[in-house]
Amino acid sequence: NDNYTYVSGTILDEYVPVISVDKEILKPYTNESVSIGKNYYDYKGQEEDQKNAIIYHENTYLQNTGIDYVNKDVFDVVSILDGEVIEVAEKELLGKSVTIRHNNEIISVYQSLSETTVNKGDKVAAGQVIGKSGTCELNKDLGNHLHFELTINGSLQDPKNYIGKKLNEIN
Repeated sequence: NDNYTYVSGTILDEYVPVISVDKEILKPYTNESVSIGKNYYDYKGQEEDQKNAIIYHENTYLQNTGIDYVNKDVFDVVSILDGEVIEVAEKELLGKSVTIRHNNEIISVYQSLSETTVNKGDKVAAGQVIGKSGTCELNKDLGNHLHFELTINGSLQDPKNYIGKKLNEIN
């Protein structure tokens, strides 16, 4: 006489993309002529590197919270991993923006886009084009560029430290 309780429905309240730990974090672009225009501001970094990671806007100095990738020509912007688009917005200072949740620990943000090719709720694959580089008010001196931010475990990180690494190498 077995007493079992059977469960119907789901045990998760919210969809969370699952990514294999063998997946490598890609560059947010595919054009090899793209270069870094402004680095992430690392408060532990060298003074010269910190100087090159300061943004000056309307008489205010700001620390760069991501990396700005530049190229004279517009370039495709791609998702760094599989994930779900959680926001597509147009922001006054930052231009068009796409935010992707890759898992519970990793969120990537792509700003200063001239156009987007995804919508909120879309599932995206690593390497999928999500928009094109553009300009924005905040860093207009860079011209055509992509501002890219990476949040891991709720904290902004220098993307250079993660691009090319496998997910199982970052935790």
